Amino acid sequence: MLNKTKQFSGKLLLIFFLLFIILPATAQKAKYVFLFIGDGMGLAAAATTQAYLASVNDTSGFQNLSFTSFPAIGLATTHAGNRFITCSAAAGTALATGNKTSINTISMDTKGENKLVTIAEEARDNGFKVGIISSVSIDHATPATFYAHQPDRDMYYEISLDLGKSNFNYFGGGGFYQPFGKNGDATISSYDFAKQNGYTITQTRADFDNLTPASGKVIATGNILESSGALRFMIDQTAEDIPLQDFVKKGIEMLDNKKGFFMMCEEGKIDWAAHSNDGATVIKNVLALDKAVNVALDFYKNHPKETLIIVTADHETGGLAMGWAGTKYESNLKLLQYQDISMEHFSIFIDSLLSSTTNDTTAFTETMAALKTHFGLDDPSKMLQLKTDEKATIETAFYKARERSEKAKADMRSTYSGDNPVAVAAIKMLNNRSGLSWGSFAHTGIPVPVYAIGAGSELFDGYFDNTDIPKNIYKAMKLK
Repeated sequence: MLNKTKQFSGKLLLIFFLLFIILPATAQKAKYVFLFIGDGMGLAAAATTQAYLASVNDTSGFQNLSFTSFPAIGLATTHAGNRFITCSAAAGTALATGNKTSINTISMDTKGENKLVTIAEEARDNGFKVGIISSVSIDHATPATFYAHQPDRDMYYEISLDLGKSNFNYFGGGGFYQPFGKNGDATISSYDFAKQNGYTITQTRADFDNLTPASGKVIATGNILESSGALRFMIDQTAEDIPLQDFVKKGIEMLDNKKGFFMMCEEGKIDWAAHSNDGATVIKNVLALDKAVNVALDFYKNHPKETLIIVTADHETGGLAMGWAGTKYESNLKLLQYQDISMEHFSIFIDSLLSSTTNDTTAFTETMAALKTHFGLDDPSKMLQLKTDEKATIETAFYKARERSEKAKADMRSTYSGDNPVAVAAIKMLNNRSGLSWGSFAHTGIPVPVYAIGAGSELFDGYFDNTDIPKNIYKAMKLK
């Protein structure tokens, strides 16, 4: 009997010993958390980027991005509290707070009456440092949902004041869209209000590079911003721009500490390009996100047991499809490499060209030359010589762009999504020749991918709702 008791006690000790070894490994606290949001990046956008990389590298199939090889992969539903197809405000609120809300609402309940606590605020209140980064204006819907509480996403100035009061440690990327209010009559600018609340603001590359943790709370904006306050599309950037990955790298430098940090980084211009059905520009901005994630992965390699990286989207935009009826089952994504400008910037270029040239023949000749330069269209050496019907399509778009009547403007909004008709026609032609097609100029309701690696990443395997993402971050960080 005594021997049996000893054997039983020995087995219990062995079980407790194994549990002691195993449980800490499976329940490791996420001390450093990166949440990357590819705004509008559905599964098709990520897969098309992978296929494009394989194509330009003369290999078949898909070439992995940094995050598509993560061990945990899930799918998240994205509907809003009052609509099946969400917007960035409602979707961002779900990702930031774990709650559904109504369209256009920033981290408040569906009636816009009560504030919803965000994962970033919870992290701050528990002693973690917090950073918010975006390639669009920092007061835009998605970044705003992590620090602001407003009933309408268009309240940019009020949102910017919430930023100044947030006491978060680091903001990076885009600037403020309406720093003096909607009507430009605010008594204090968003930047000055932030300064009054202890923030250092950088707007040049040199000042950005010189930032250190000793700089205190920081708002680091891009050195080259569009009128919207956003960084330029990746396809339009030059060596002079501060790219998204640099804001992540600087953010890690500013936030790293013994307690830990929470960082949200949005690549917001994937969505903007997808709204224009601009395939090549979508791909380039997915690649910008990929580079930003790689910076986080470098940090993860030094802290693998304490770091959690999640990459997801707030919703899908554009209904992108890897296939077009005109090419049947053929694809040639390599053709997209000949596009070197976004639809937005090419629209501006063509608008300027047409307004400065009164002679139709001259203007059309210059338009065709621009299409060849920026898209490779009608260039036999690039396998993009235009057919008769394609030239006719360009010509129709050209004369539509020359019109200035209200009817013509209405037609452009409905048929060309408000962009210059020549730009729309050219990019659609290049997309189709490559084997891509689109179903919408707007958001869609299809579930979005979720990729995760590190401490607690197993929580992001499977099929769930977007509200589960912050709830699982809470669990991984052991905040609740």
